[in-house]
Amino acid sequence: MRLFSELDLEVLLAVAEKLHEDEYDKDEKVFIPGQVANRIYLIASGTVQIQNEKMQPICELHGGDYFGDESIFNDRARGYAATCKTDSLLLTLSRSHLLSIISECPSVAVTLLQSYSQILPCRHL
Repeated sequence: MRLFSELDLEVLLAVAEKLHEDEYDKDEKVFIPGQVANRIYLIASGTVQIQNEKMQPICELHGGDYFGDESIFNDRARGYAATCKTDSLLLTLSRSHLLSIISECPSVAVTLLQSYSQILPCRHL
């Protein structure tokens, strides 16, 4: 996972303890616009399509990518949808767990900030 690529093994093990595995079937919705946002999703395997509020495709994400991270920094409902285009395994972190990781390892926050500074289709939803 690119989000945690700079972490040493000890910190990675601590992160792994906080991850939750969720399996999704092809065409299954991960979330829809207006849904409460309180988790970040990391794609372990599969493909996830991000769609705007009108359910029009914006981009596709693959293994190693992550989405839903805006929920960590604001209290707004989701403004877009995420749908699995293939059977997928997603690892999730709650807001409280990610904030705990960031406080223990600020380099995770730096990685998130760097991803926001890049012009990527899904980074500016």
